[in-house]
Amino acid sequence: MTDMLDIIQLAKSAKEAGYALAKATTDQKNNALLCIADALLAHKDVILDANLADLEEARANGTSEALLDRINLQNRLDGIVADIRTVATLPDPVGRIIEERILPNGLNVSRRRTAIGVIGVIYEARPNVTIDVAVLALKSGNACILRGGKEILRSNMAMVQVMKEAIAQSGLPADAIQLIASTDRGYIGEMLKLHDTIDMIIPRGGAELHRFCKENSTIPVITGGVGICHLFVDESADIMSSLTIIHNAKTSRPSVCNSLDTVLVHHNIASQFLPRLVDKLYTSGVEFRAEKRALAYIQDLCYANIKPAGDDDFHTEWMALILGIKIVDSMDEAMTHIRHHSLGHSDGILTQNADNAAQFLNEVDSSAVFWNTSTRFNDGGALGLGAEVAVSTQKLHARGPMALDELTTYKWVVIGDGHIRT
Repeated sequence: MTDMLDIIQLAKSAKEAGYALAKATTDQKNNALLCIADALLAHKDVILDANLADLEEARANGTSEALLDRINLQNRLDGIVADIRTVATLPDPVGRIIEERILPNGLNVSRRRTAIGVIGVIYEARPNVTIDVAVLALKSGNACILRGGKEILRSNMAMVQVMKEAIAQSGLPADAIQLIASTDRGYIGEMLKLHDTIDMIIPRGGAELHRFCKENSTIPVITGGVGICHLFVDESADIMSSLTIIHNAKTSRPSVCNSLDTVLVHHNIASQFLPRLVDKLYTSGVEFRAEKRALAYIQDLCYANIKPAGDDDFHTEWMALILGIKIVDSMDEAMTHIRHHSLGHSDGILTQNADNAAQFLNEVDSSAVFWNTSTRFNDGGALGLGAEVAVSTQKLHARGPMALDELTTYKWVVIGDGHIRT
């Protein structure tokens, strides 16, 4: 698994495949996607056996339950394949005219979407990312180079082999998907220097991975997938609805980046809301980190999983069944807290006051903001995009879930009739 790889040649092969994909018709790309979906199901046992071996090794190495959940494909492959079929039904962004106008001199000027080229994605223990990236890249006319974490190497090798064979069967180049099938981290550094063949890097993992890529890449980097997510419970919030929303945001999938990390509660409802919140989440195994004022309302519940918040707790992306709790005196204080602690991923307000909601949605500058709903909806599939390669927290051309449109750029098309510039 760790044989020497020629990363330069691998990237050149992807570049050549990208030229072919850029010319492929929508029908050709959709056919390739359906071939991939069929092939993944046909080889489901092989893929799940490889994934089980990854899980067993990770468990033996003392991997946390949160990370094991990320690695696990055992009951998720059918849903991932369903997402592939959804992507095949989505409009093809390539060639779409974004805007068009006729200038006073008669020139026809338009902007049209075009593929980026070769996208390099570096990620950790998320085998579903392997399929999501490959599928979205193919539909948007891009080749991709994948470097997943060591914890999912067997799973990745099995899935990529199946997908490459399916693409070749469809008549498109199998080299459109490339996998760095090695645990040697040195290949990441080498990959980040291949600006002649790779057009964009997307790191999808922890803050350390993002920092490494931004500091070492000669290729444009779009970061995403790290979030400290907040919900502010305003004084007019519907208590029963808010409890349900917070329970979903925290417990439905605690290991993912759109999972809730901190609840901010207006002091006017803290006495009635906080004990009910703890009772609601305690039965699901949630632990609490409460600042001093919040702790006063819940410490008499005598639950062992209630602890005072530490100095860094509100700076922590928990990725586990842990929730920070803080009382605030106003919405302005809540927004100030979010501004200081959020990483710009997913933040929301629970309120029946439409004016407060409008102010929050306008002033909180995250990639997705929410009113009376769970932060878990900041996801490509949940927002109707089919899938995503990452949730971008930057402010470049792509922000939030990066799906088909976000994997394209554009070019100016200028059509004249003998025009010259004087």
